[in-house]
Amino acid sequence: MKISIFGLGAMGSIYAALLADAGHEVWAVDPWEDHTNAIRLNGLRVQGASGDRIVSNINLSMNPEDLRGTTLFIVATKAGSVEAAATMIKPILTPEAFVLTIQNGLGSGERIAQYIPDTQVMVGVAEGFGASVSSPGHVQHTSMKMIRIGSLVSGNEHAVENVTQLWKEAGFSAQSYADIAQLIWEKFICNVAYSAPCAVFEKSVSELLADSNGHAVSQACALEAYFVAKKKNINLSFNDPLAYITEFGERVGDAKPSLYLDHLAHRPSEIDALNGRVPVVAAEVGLGAPYNQVLAHILHSREAMWTDRQQNFSGDK
Repeated sequence: MKISIFGLGAMGSIYAALLADAGHEVWAVDPWEDHTNAIRLNGLRVQGASGDRIVSNINLSMNPEDLRGTTLFIVATKAGSVEAAATMIKPILTPEAFVLTIQNGLGSGERIAQYIPDTQVMVGVAEGFGASVSSPGHVQHTSMKMIRIGSLVSGNEHAVENVTQLWKEAGFSAQSYADIAQLIWEKFICNVAYSAPCAVFEKSVSELLADSNGHAVSQACALEAYFVAKKKNINLSFNDPLAYITEFGERVGDAKPSLYLDHLAHRPSEIDALNGRVPVVAAEVGLGAPYNQVLAHILHSREAMWTDRQQNFSGDK
């Protein structure tokens, strides 16, 4: 199968490596020249949870014409680059192709559906994944639990099963889900509990849990998102959100959320799809989200001081 991946950050690189190693024709789109040049010269090395391998058969291009004939487009960019990827995909999308978007936060599938028919959009949730780019052309894969896949609209169950099987055959744990909204919101609640709070308090997840002030803010952020989910009648698998996010936080331990890592590197973050998204969806159901709003304002203020804000099609570095 011809697969095109937008975003060769840490996660996108792992997707590309394992899918190419499984025998698929993989094309990757990313403007990070140091990384793509290293891959062209020496292949892409992935070490860690998925083994130690060097993959040399990944095709790299910024020309959409090279992507024609793609059966599965995977959008693994940061949330802010989703529309740019969809715009590039739109003129070359065939009726039998699908777009699978895998981001943190809310709304990526809906944003892609502004350009792509919603019947051709799938949403993925990466659970328990950890990765970083050690150096250009070299990715460290620290953990891998599950890729959960669902359709943005009903009626694509067979196609979702086929895509899920493709991931399994490439070495991923993967599962299809009819209620993808539940999975997105359950991850979202955990994301907002730790993403902006860790960045603002400049602490890892375990350090935040040990700080009574930071922990209180974290819980308040999560509760605001939880109440929105309940108002939207999302079928959550838990009734105690504080216990749920605490168990999650204890499980990830000393990890630093990707948003915090972005701020440490003075990179633009996904704040608008994470904590900054909570006030937007809260207003839709007549609720407020002051904790998330304040943290989003703080992080927007920090990002406004940085000048290098354009990284189209980029993923986590």
